[in-house]
Amino acid sequence: MDIYFLIFSLFFPRIVLLVYLFMFPAQFPQNEVPQWADILLGIFAPRVLILIYIYQNMGAENVWFIAHLVVMILAYFGGGRETVRRRRPRES
Repeated sequence: MDIYFLIFSLFFPRIVLLVYLFMFPAQFPQNEVPQWADILLGIFAPRVLILIYIYQNMGAENVWFIAHLVVMILAYFGGGRETVRRRRPRES
């Protein structure tokens, strides 16, 4: 897997998937995911799709897999200050 794919997909997973699909098709990660799942996961859950790619190409014991898994958990379960601020009821 390309190191730039791994780094940029931590921050912009959907954009990186599109850029590599259209601009660098030879460097797009090899995978065993069916085409329909590639499309659906790319639209609705790109971080999960990238985790699948990393697992298939590098294994689960790789530092990139762990880093992407941590970022996915933080992103999906509100690991930021902005999410906490939005959930707090506003005072009138």
